[in-house]
Amino acid sequence: MTIAVIGLDLAKCVFQAHGVDESGATVLVKKLHRKQMQPFFSKLPPCLIGVEACATAHHWARTLSAMGHEVKLMPPSYVKGYVKRGKSDALDAEAICEAVQRRSMRFVPTKTVEQQAILMAHRTRSLLVRQRTMAANALRAHLAEFGLVANPGIANLAKLSEKALAEPDGLPAYAQRALAILVRRLAELTEEIGTLDRELSAWHAKNEASQRLAAIPGIGVITATAIAATVTDPEQFRSGRQFAAWLGLVPRQRSSGGRHGCWESRNVATGTSER
Repeated sequence: MTIAVIGLDLAKCVFQAHGVDESGATVLVKKLHRKQMQPFFSKLPPCLIGVEACATAHHWARTLSAMGHEVKLMPPSYVKGYVKRGKSDALDAEAICEAVQRRSMRFVPTKTVEQQAILMAHRTRSLLVRQRTMAANALRAHLAEFGLVANPGIANLAKLSEKALAEPDGLPAYAQRALAILVRRLAELTEEIGTLDRELSAWHAKNEASQRLAAIPGIGVITATAIAATVTDPEQFRSGRQFAAWLGLVPRQRSSGGRHGCWESRNVATGTSER
């Protein structure tokens, strides 16, 4: 049995593999548990392995590539069109196996461990910023119920909170305890965000691509490090316009039968659409 191409459907614990030979005939349909993955693929001769670019995909791409296999990642939305019927792990693996062989397929470059680490710092920072905004909005709304209003900005809100806590007869005891919790949480989140900002700045200082991006007007350290970590291979884009389209900064056409319909602009960060 000679396996030329394998479609691998990733999961948390149980993985599904679908393999074909040079003629396209199915020679492998196998379910693998996580502990079986490395022993199984380490015994196979080098072959082409297709994987959807989903969670843990970059880790497995690096792992399988180290064994001598050629691993190609594909956007899940591009693979969906090759699913013939229904929905199961075996059918998904078969669709992945077929999609990876198409010449017109576009692939996702594999990220390095360092790039994934920087992106993890970015996503953690984004989560903390959202949590800080939620805590600040809650604190501002609660204080407004007692007639205490601050100007926009976290600094002004912190000063007002300190003033409210300093007056023993200003707020009831229950309100003061709740206020103290929110103020303490705001301070913790601000400190944690500052720690991540310093780590991103340190990585920016030693990364040439990030420094070149920061030289562009309007791009700072946060944006530059995010782009440098996200874009593995800039040469995959033929022009700046193609890169802007990949980011979702341009409208997406919806037309049929020679008639141009509406143009839909999609925000990649939030997943929302505007027409």
